[in-house]
Amino acid sequence: MKVRLQKFLSMAGIASRRACEMLILDGRVQVNGKVVKELGTKVDPDADEVRVDGEICRIKMKPVYIIMNKPKGVLTTVKDPFGRPTVIDLLAGVKERVFPVGRLDKDTEGLLIITNDGELSYKLMHPKHQIDKTYIAKVMGVPDEKDIRRLRKGIFLEDGKTAPAKVRILKKGRNAVLEIIIHEGRKRQVRRMCEAIGHPVLSLRRTRIGNLTLRGLAPGGWRYMTEEEVNYLKNL
Repeated sequence: MKVRLQKFLSMAGIASRRACEMLILDGRVQVNGKVVKELGTKVDPDADEVRVDGEICRIKMKPVYIIMNKPKGVLTTVKDPFGRPTVIDLLAGVKERVFPVGRLDKDTEGLLIITNDGELSYKLMHPKHQIDKTYIAKVMGVPDEKDIRRLRKGIFLEDGKTAPAKVRILKKGRNAVLEIIIHEGRKRQVRRMCEAIGHPVLSLRRTRIGNLTLRGLAPGGWRYMTEEEVNYLKNL
């Protein structure tokens, strides 16, 4: 049975479906020796030869699902051209080709899902599914109630208004610690939201995705997800 090219690539563990679409549009994908740039192209996984950057792609037989506690200073990417450490470098013993779902910027730590299941990655990334992501942010100063209401109602950033967030102050002092729950996945979103109300982030950690938690994983630690956890994500 034929499938769309970007779906085949994600099933082969190349990247998320959205990222695979960009690979196609950039002319990096060949089907039976010819460069294909049409997103609607369908391929037969059993008959067609598909290559990305010259490397043959095959659908992975064993799906892999990993939860990692990403440490600060590590990049959320598969490879870095400058040789900086990436989350994939931390996965000693994992032989399958996997990729991170979404991004945590270099200075943000916490829960990260890593997999070779492109369909699940697409689902988790797409805002229409409204999967909650919980962050603990230490911010400069203490936001007042007006600032908190702005975050709760949605705040205008350069790429548009954010969806309403769930926000509460966990700790007050010279600086405040906030719990912020969002379901979008814009680049550096929590940091930009806090900057917009005049309270820049000093440290940031993602603690939950849906009901998944780090379960005591130390920074840099990881584990395979349980079958129950995988089914939970697929059924969201």
